[in-house]
Amino acid sequence: MKVFIGFCVVVSLAISSFAAESKMKTAERIQAASTVLDEIESAPDQRIPEEVLGSAECVAVVPTMLNGGFIVGARFGRGVASCRTTKGWSAPAFFTIKGGSFGLQIGGQAIDLVMLIMNDQGMKNLLSSQFKLGADASVAAGPVGRHAAADTDWKLKAQVLSYSRARGAFAGLALNGAVIEQDKGSTREFYGRMVPFNTSLKGTIEAPQAAYPFLSTLSKWAQTASGTPAPAAANEEKK
Repeated sequence: MKVFIGFCVVVSLAISSFAAESKMKTAERIQAASTVLDEIESAPDQRIPEEVLGSAECVAVVPTMLNGGFIVGARFGRGVASCRTTKGWSAPAFFTIKGGSFGLQIGGQAIDLVMLIMNDQGMKNLLSSQFKLGADASVAAGPVGRHAAADTDWKLKAQVLSYSRARGAFAGLALNGAVIEQDKGSTREFYGRMVPFNTSLKGTIEAPQAAYPFLSTLSKWAQTASGTPAPAAANEEKK
């Protein structure tokens, strides 16, 4: 009975958190994702290594993802992603990430999540608008630090590298079993119509002005990582 009551309490808290998170406007999520990326990359030795970020095809950020449970764990979050194109970083795509895990777990926490899509196959999975990490796309905890160690095999193994930040600590995170799919409601809210991942992430459409906080921050750190200049967004209007 105590286990059941504890589980119900956690589920109630999860539902409340999901409801509050769903009310975050897309523009607020763009700004929150920008802040998360900026804070993580500003850390001197606890950050995404330059070699890793400089090699990423796409970057996805989930500000405040709920992760926790009692006996049965649960994950849920809403995020924003952008991919490299020949013209710069693409217009943003909005997605949800959710999944479950089983095991003895007590408590919960909100984490910031960053995922890097590292190769063409990973990007193909992302463009499909729905895929499962660990099944459709290989995923691994990403290395942390100013530079990736020479003996790491992150280039060879994973289509997706994942990171988490909780209570100020930044580290690689395993996300096997989590499902990523397009957040259609947020997409319509932001663009005023339905825009497929294949359209936004390939740079087919211009990035709206409201997307620039995230795209400018992403461009800044990607440029620092690669040492080469890049525009903030695909088809960015000249000012």
